[in-house]
Amino acid sequence: MEEYKVTVATGTSEYSGTNNYIYVTLVGENGQSERTILDNPGLDFCRGAVDEYKVCSPAPLGPLLLVRLEKQRYWVEDNWFCRYVTVEPPGGGTALTFPCYRWLIGDVKVEIREGTAKRLSDDTSPQLLAHRKAELQERQTIYRWAAWASGIPKCIDAKTEADLHQDVRFDSEKRSDFEGSLHYAILELSLKKLAIRFGKSWDDLEDFKRCFWKLKSPIAEYCMEHWKEDWFFGYQCLNGSNPRMIQRCKELPGNFPVSGDMVQGSLAPRTTLDKELKAGNIYLIDYAIMDGVPTNVIRGKPQYIAAPLCLLYEHPDQGLIPIAIQLGQTPGLDTPIFLPNDPPLAWLLAKIWVRHSEFQVFQLLSHLLRTHLLVEVFCVATLRQLPAVHPVYKLLAPHLRYTLEINCRGRTQLVSADGIFKRVVSTGGEGLLVLSQREYKVLTYRSLQPCWDFQQRGATTLRDYFYREHSLMLWDAIHSFVSGMISVYYHCDSDVVEDPELQTWIKDIAEEGFVDVPTFGLSNELKNKAELVTLLSVAIFTSTAQHAATNNGQFDWCAWVPNTPCTMRHPTPTDKDAVTMEMIMDSLPDVSQTCLEMAITWHLGRPQPDAVPLGQYPEQYFTEPQAQEVIDRFRKELKDIEEHILSQNQGLELPYLFLLPSRIENSITI
Repeated sequence: MEEYKVTVATGTSEYSGTNNYIYVTLVGENGQSERTILDNPGLDFCRGAVDEYKVCSPAPLGPLLLVRLEKQRYWVEDNWFCRYVTVEPPGGGTALTFPCYRWLIGDVKVEIREGTAKRLSDDTSPQLLAHRKAELQERQTIYRWAAWASGIPKCIDAKTEADLHQDVRFDSEKRSDFEGSLHYAILELSLKKLAIRFGKSWDDLEDFKRCFWKLKSPIAEYCMEHWKEDWFFGYQCLNGSNPRMIQRCKELPGNFPVSGDMVQGSLAPRTTLDKELKAGNIYLIDYAIMDGVPTNVIRGKPQYIAAPLCLLYEHPDQGLIPIAIQLGQTPGLDTPIFLPNDPPLAWLLAKIWVRHSEFQVFQLLSHLLRTHLLVEVFCVATLRQLPAVHPVYKLLAPHLRYTLEINCRGRTQLVSADGIFKRVVSTGGEGLLVLSQREYKVLTYRSLQPCWDFQQRGATTLRDYFYREHSLMLWDAIHSFVSGMISVYYHCDSDVVEDPELQTWIKDIAEEGFVDVPTFGLSNELKNKAELVTLLSVAIFTSTAQHAATNNGQFDWCAWVPNTPCTMRHPTPTDKDAVTMEMIMDSLPDVSQTCLEMAITWHLGRPQPDAVPLGQYPEQYFTEPQAQEVIDRFRKELKDIEEHILSQNQGLELPYLFLLPSRIENSITI
């Protein structure tokens, strides 16, 4: 009898263990071992356990191909999460690792492969080729494409998160924390709401401070103190939650008739608007995409939106400052151009309106569409078209963790017909979909690559643009990591071209996921290694750094609600001299809306208790030393970036730490 030493690792999260029967069979080129029940004295398969067993075979099995795990019910059904299995051959040779990272649900049989990543052409065994095919056929029945709405990327076919397979669901602790934190935030702010309603009236900006109880952060408090200042407005255009809008203005748009005289007082001495335009120091943020978007009705009252144009100037002493704002796309007597030397309340209200547009664009477009929905396409295609042994599956899997569930929850709880956006956001309901469809029509693959994005917007020389500096460092690190990984498994361009699973994967992404987007510019085939490396870098950068840049600061910038209001309850002002504090308070969110905005942005923007930081891989999909070396180099590069960012921010009154690698999650989980 040949005796193999088998180690089985159970998951570490709550309810991962099982008291059901577990059997194992080792499958080799020369035959199979005995079907062996895994049963040591005492309890087996407890949460986090690594249990050892002996498995016998009447004859040598030859090279091991598969480990077959079976679960059978004992009294009651008890699901089991298996992390991995190791097998040490007779005589004490090198142990082989078989990664699993799957739930075994019901009376089920699962076959897992040894951890070495293999392309289809690397497999010659008919048994392994059949295993690849069967795995994909099963996955394609579980994970199906669906259209949540026309004119946006396709998504997973699941009406709610309960329809998802357990393998892509939140762990129990994550689910409890997600639901508990939302209830906590809403309950606390409901108490605040009651206290405010029974207190004095809500009639001054200072009254917003009464919402600032436990839920606050140092940046939110800094924001409360400085939000009226022009330099702070400009800083948020560069380093706030929507840092991708600002673009160099080479000539003024025809629908934004700003004259040199209007802004002369905001410019440095001995210069003019024309000179500054030529010097490249004038910038524009244009919210034309908001024009004519349907508006929400909340508790029977219409809400309002604007499509502003905002001109900014990079002042040699003051930094980036706003110098002119028009609150509509069509100039006229009822659409005045607001200036810093206007009555202070008029200028303040104009900036509030720009920040209100910023809330809509960053939440729905920069955040939801350009990170969550975009990465979901990669999730679905990867699950459908790449077997677990494929190197690209192994590379992407940790960066797709939890994304399907958080997106399902977003569709049912946030942006649904009766979701939170409908209750509190001016574009809630029909408007958010119209806005997303407009952005999707003009979305380009190239704009997802930061180096191209900054060049296209003419934003390569702006000072104190920390988002640009940090995201480019992270892009380079991710690109180098992906390039190193791909070079381990693809030695030349023809290896990419001749990988049928990879070509089916990109076809699924381009033709099924990103459907009906003529300007997107992603080919449905991969012609060389460089194209594959860029595509995978986009997927990983978007699911990590780009998501962190838009998500992680949302409570900081939105908790002081006048700085980034979720809705406006009064139309845009048409007369600068008629702006009063009463008009501003009538425009800003009411007590209920303010409390809900704070609750939701805290819930979505707070650090996650089970977060896996960028570059950390607790689930070891790769087992080869060459792959581990590439991962180690990546971690070293991230450590260097971390130290640079910390050193750069030392002593800064307003630090920019959203792209600190230790604060970036490895995937979109919130």
